[in-house]
Amino acid sequence: MHFSKKCSVFKVVLSALLIVALLQLLYLSFLSKLHGKQQRYKYSELFGSKKTANQDEKNPRREHLRYSLSTGGIFDGSGQYRVYKNLIKSDFSTNQKPGADPRSHHLALATHTTINNLHHLNSLLERWQNPLSIAIFAHGQDVKFATAFVYALSLFCPQVQALVDFHLVCLSGEMASFPEQDREHFAGLEEKGCSGVFANLESHRDKYKNYAIGNNVSYPNNLLRNVARSGTDSAYVLVIDVDMIPSANLHHQFVTMLMRREPAADEVLVLPAFEIRHTRKMPGSKPELVQLYQVGEVRPFYDELCPRCQAPTNYSQWINRASRSSGPLEVAYTLNWADPWEPFYIGARSVPLYDESFRQYGFNRISQACELHVAGYRFSVLSNAFVVHKGFKVQGEFHSRKDEENRKNRVLFRSFKESLKDKYPNSPRHC
Repeated sequence: MHFSKKCSVFKVVLSALLIVALLQLLYLSFLSKLHGKQQRYKYSELFGSKKTANQDEKNPRREHLRYSLSTGGIFDGSGQYRVYKNLIKSDFSTNQKPGADPRSHHLALATHTTINNLHHLNSLLERWQNPLSIAIFAHGQDVKFATAFVYALSLFCPQVQALVDFHLVCLSGEMASFPEQDREHFAGLEEKGCSGVFANLESHRDKYKNYAIGNNVSYPNNLLRNVARSGTDSAYVLVIDVDMIPSANLHHQFVTMLMRREPAADEVLVLPAFEIRHTRKMPGSKPELVQLYQVGEVRPFYDELCPRCQAPTNYSQWINRASRSSGPLEVAYTLNWADPWEPFYIGARSVPLYDESFRQYGFNRISQACELHVAGYRFSVLSNAFVVHKGFKVQGEFHSRKDEENRKNRVLFRSFKESLKDKYPNSPRHC
């Protein structure tokens, strides 16, 4: 009898435990479905295809992206590339009043990249907290990824949303589409936010070397520069590569300088270009840069590969100039262009565009500097402003076809120089 009672109690306890376990399973199942439903709702809100007035009101960026993609873009002059200009517009650009004076926002940064270098945007924005226009080239599957990543950056990164205008360039036979089915690339981003998007971009950074995109696919660097440059309304533009960083407070210093002195119509303002061995701490001021320069951590840009390409900057004069402190920005000295100088500079919107027939490696920037010279421009070197490339440029780190492309573009450069004689028949200058 006593044993029977114990057995009955055991059965009751066991049944209760089973019921509790079952309830827990049901509860976990409910939570899982609820979480999945919430994730689907969040994804639908961000990337979904259902359009309601309420959603349009909540997410105008999605509708702008849809509209930009629906236009099909435009073909470049060669007919080989498709350009989606202003794929995503920043709050800064969107809020500009039609016909507003472009001088009200003085200076913008323009740059270009592929998806494997887009992660540099993060550190670039940390330094440059002002309007930025970026043109992205994508090919094949990367067209879809680039569209999705650009959209995610504009949604999850407040600073990107506020300041960055995105433009997309792909081959003319390819088309970008809205990222309806890219859920796997955005799982968890609602929780991780902006850092999650850049973490995803990091996974693409070693996909291929620069310019080695694929067979018979040419990286249209000058087209991208022109797209990025014309994609901003600022009166002045600084065009740099995406893995370069400008000196700190450049925008404020430049605006302050404009109050004292505006560049002449035939003048561009040169920022000496450097490269740094280690990128843990990028120099922000001229004293910081000079200190690193003196110990060999910083050297002139392309110092190993083509020292002549930057030598006309006259680095020793710039380094040793009396104003080595972070004083007001001003012109240190003015130079005429000398072959084969390819400086980075701040120029007005009226500066001639880059010649888009130059693609891949070689002569793409020097051709534009050459045209400025023939057109009568002078090059004024700024006292305390500079740009720094991340890492030393060294032999052996380029793609395999670099030398072949350089030879091809050298031939193109010769014919380009001849064409300048027809374009500027009254100019006494030549390259």
